[in-house]
Amino acid sequence: MIPAPFRGSWCATDLGDHRPCRYTYERYPIESVPPLDEKSFTGDFAWRGDLGDVLDGQMAAMDSLGTDLAEAGLSLPTDFVTYMTRSNLYRCLDEVSGTCCWTSLSTPLPSPIEPDARMVRFFRDQQDCVLWYLYLRPDGDSFVVHSYRDIEWEAEVGSSGDADEIENLPDFDNDLDYEVFWCAPTVEIFAYRFWTESVLQLALHGERPIEDLDEAQLAYLNHYAQASGRSR
Repeated sequence: MIPAPFRGSWCATDLGDHRPCRYTYERYPIESVPPLDEKSFTGDFAWRGDLGDVLDGQMAAMDSLGTDLAEAGLSLPTDFVTYMTRSNLYRCLDEVSGTCCWTSLSTPLPSPIEPDARMVRFFRDQQDCVLWYLYLRPDGDSFVVHSYRDIEWEAEVGSSGDADEIENLPDFDNDLDYEVFWCAPTVEIFAYRFWTESVLQLALHGERPIEDLDEAQLAYLNHYAQASGRSR
């Protein structure tokens, strides 16, 4: 269930002819993407196999981030910490992104939607066409959102004290292109969908052998074939 007041959307690029994309990215209605068995994602990232070693530097970064969030009465979900601290997970999406997205961690940022919530950017397009954030609420709820808004930049301008810069901030509230959209209930599910789509895109564009796709990846792709009546 998508939490209010958000709308759901998956921001991604094409999957060949199966799912065209008019620009570098497009927002697809969340109900149009292949459904996932969310109960099978328990935070252990079993679909990645061996998670690798714990990265000490990243654990220190998570400890520091956790301390900052605790001041606001918030805490990091376990799967986010796992994702950011294990050697076979950290930056794994960077390796397959066809649009050169990369892992980039921010400090806790004020939510422009709910004063008591915080957003932590953890993934971004190379040209900041779209940014992904972990969204944290005081009630313990957390999920992944995406937006064209650079919340970190907004916070820096807002705290600069420069009246002219603050006045010149874009009027985001009146521009639907800069809405903040819910896109996944957990970091693990976001990572799985992004990873799957990236591997499919590489195969469809001839950069990886399509014969290497596994059954789950082929089933994911077949969702679009069924939707268009081209399934076999």
